[in-house]
Amino acid sequence: MIKSAVTINLVPQIKTGPWIFWDNLEASMEKSAALGFDAIELFTASGNALQSETLKTLLDRFKLKLAAVGTGAGKVINGLTLTDNDSNVRKNAIHFIVEMMEFAAPFGAPAIIGSMQGNWVQGNSHSYSVGLLAESLHILDEHAASLGVKLIYEPLNRYETNLVNTLEDGAAFIEKNQFKNIQLLADLFHMNIEEENPSESIQKNFPYIGHVHFADSNRRPVGYGHTQMNSIADALIASGYNGYISAEAFPWPDPELAAVQTIRSFNQFFR
Repeated sequence: MIKSAVTINLVPQIKTGPWIFWDNLEASMEKSAALGFDAIELFTASGNALQSETLKTLLDRFKLKLAAVGTGAGKVINGLTLTDNDSNVRKNAIHFIVEMMEFAAPFGAPAIIGSMQGNWVQGNSHSYSVGLLAESLHILDEHAASLGVKLIYEPLNRYETNLVNTLEDGAAFIEKNQFKNIQLLADLFHMNIEEENPSESIQKNFPYIGHVHFADSNRRPVGYGHTQMNSIADALIASGYNGYISAEAFPWPDPELAAVQTIRSFNQFFR
């Protein structure tokens, strides 16, 4: 069964971005549970920023699951990417992601690599930068296997990375490198920019998809933009997707109303 999730940002240095709830974990989880979400997706400053015992207690209290954890703070706060020319920066980026993976694994949740993939650096060839990314992901792929979880890799739109922008390119990247535990994140906002036909792309690349980000064309909650969700939902359902549909969207017009709109749209298309 397809499950719903909502994002919660707990990084104090970040004041804007595509997360529905902010700052107060307990209050955000209480609201999420009351609205009927199945899970939360967390964005934390590091793998040590939140005590596992605290999270487990709250998940149990509100009968929620942990859908995934984001790693973007590694880049936003610490400037770490997997394609930096400096090998020490790449090593620190891998270490940061490993800590996030180890935080999430006891809950059966994957870590997501989005902005920490970095960019094709000027002065190098594209293949060189993609090779650096693959080298790092091989290490993380093996670590995911040791933890018994998947690792989620996110193709981003051209304004955020110049490495891998579409599901098809992401699937080819996985195949070429024979990653065993890495799956793709189908982010509907990025797909709206990069994919010629998002629903067809989902159908074609479905075997590689492990997570879905639920946002409209303008990155507001679904229903506040022009994304054609009927065909996308039909493609996910017809393909047999049974993972999380997670709202990584702007908290517009405010977190509570954004959450209400999100769960209303989720129920419309998937329940």
